[in-house]
Amino acid sequence: MSKIRNFAILAHIDHGKSTLADRFLEITNTVPKEKLSPQYLDRLELERERGITIKLAPVTMKHQGFVFNLIDTPGHVDFSYEVFRSLAAVEGVILLVDATKGIEAQTLSNYFLATEARLRVIAAINKIDLANAQIEEVKNQLVDNLGFGENDIFKVSAKTGQGVRELLTGLLEKIPEPVGAWEKPFKALVFDSFYDQFRGVVAYIRVFDGSVRKLEKIKFLGTGGKCFADSVGYFSPELEEKEALSFGEIGWIATGLKEVQKVQVGDTVTASGKEASPLPGYKEIKPMVYAGIFPVNRDDFPRLKNALEKVRLNDAALTYEPENSPALGFGVRAGFLGMLHMEVIQERLEREFGLELIISSPTVRYKVIKTNGEEISVSNPSTLPSDQSVKNILEPWVEGIVVSTNTYIGPITQLVVSKRANIINREYLGDKVKVFCQLPLAEVIGDFYDKLKSVSSGFASFDYEPADYRPVEAVKIETLVAKEPVDALSQIVPKEKAYYVGKALVQKLKEAIPRQQFEISLQAAIGGKIIAAERIPAFRKDVTAKLYGGDRTRKDKLLKKQEKGKSRMKMVGRVQIPQEAFLAVLRL
Repeated sequence: MSKIRNFAILAHIDHGKSTLADRFLEITNTVPKEKLSPQYLDRLELERERGITIKLAPVTMKHQGFVFNLIDTPGHVDFSYEVFRSLAAVEGVILLVDATKGIEAQTLSNYFLATEARLRVIAAINKIDLANAQIEEVKNQLVDNLGFGENDIFKVSAKTGQGVRELLTGLLEKIPEPVGAWEKPFKALVFDSFYDQFRGVVAYIRVFDGSVRKLEKIKFLGTGGKCFADSVGYFSPELEEKEALSFGEIGWIATGLKEVQKVQVGDTVTASGKEASPLPGYKEIKPMVYAGIFPVNRDDFPRLKNALEKVRLNDAALTYEPENSPALGFGVRAGFLGMLHMEVIQERLEREFGLELIISSPTVRYKVIKTNGEEISVSNPSTLPSDQSVKNILEPWVEGIVVSTNTYIGPITQLVVSKRANIINREYLGDKVKVFCQLPLAEVIGDFYDKLKSVSSGFASFDYEPADYRPVEAVKIETLVAKEPVDALSQIVPKEKAYYVGKALVQKLKEAIPRQQFEISLQAAIGGKIIAAERIPAFRKDVTAKLYGGDRTRKDKLLKKQEKGKSRMKMVGRVQIPQEAFLAVLRL
């Protein structure tokens, strides 16, 4: 009998995954209690600041003669690919549900991901120590809607540790042991990686067959990359070296490779010189949202490319290709899984690599059928062909699920319909309701989440997945700032909304662009025809006006502060445009 159990924790955001992982680390004495800080496995500074898990985090725990390999996963829909990759490395999952909130949208999505991967799913109700916990009601939701047996549901408090030991024991009984063979040649799946300046590319692997020892020669089947395993080991959660990794284990290999493209997530790594067939790997992930990324300083473009290569090694869902904007210069057109994913990538590039960046207005990828029958993809509105050469435009739609309490079903329905959605069905879960709908992705990436939280007093959750492409009568709105076209502010919008969007756009830009030493005209145009206009009067902000004394030091400090604020602006013609202006269109 194998002494290894591999599992992941899945849950909707804020249901307590990382806190449960903390209790496992404490009970197994993997991390001494005095060193255990909250959300210990969230290692990125961004994760701690935002209070959410962004990256999957593996750790090896030893308890009562068994080895538990845990992968903590993100709960936000934008990072569902991290969850998907984790599932290929484990045999079972804990589906964690908050006792005060019950089943939510991402709970359902994660459950279906796990069952499609044919993994053993163990249900656990968390936060049972809270006064407003509805344990029986949540248990009934799990039994009635997801088919769990009443006696198979664990009840825990990740905060106090109540019931967590019983859950850990339950993992031994319910999660299957890993399958594989010692005697077969080494074969492992790469499920994540990162770049270390001393170790080169470090690959996170799950060993399915055989074993790999330090200094053995290995090969990546997909890329053809060959190297020596400089060192191998497991996660404590820090990188701990050991002599070998064997079948069933989760660990890491330091490759020494400096060419990051030679190690790709989803690839199979084997012993060099041995015949081996690749593991199934992963389906290709397709971005949902596109935006231009441009360095404020044009000389920083090579640094941006280098930084993107290294971030992509650690985030396989990120895609990018070079782009040249007449207004913003050289940059890249990047693809993201959603708006939060885009924000996180921008912050990582700026913090980890010291870059100052401007992100253009996000958009989706349209399919355009030209009059000559040619089909092209358009993820940059400025590249949309003229009306005369376009026969049809198709936009991406998604299938969505809104989960909320019954109280807010009226306002939620109104909001969903206002976003051009089709409501397919409703299902009731006790005092909750699931609304199944189809809607354009372009409506989702704007202010949909914010408005959904607003109309439901924060109680509704939303999850979605790609559906198909459907025809839309759309036009391109061009934006002119001081008579200069700014391609990065162009938008593709439904024709019936064009006038409203154009009017709202110039108003938002008026609020976002600071007054400068000359008057600035703002115009929205369709096919050369102006549909809306605003003006920003000339003004020089004297930041030292409030200083009546002769303190030169204080005056210099204020002038420096003003200069720092300008660093996140981009010169377009004579006008300095701040980052906020490019994102203002999201709030239209």
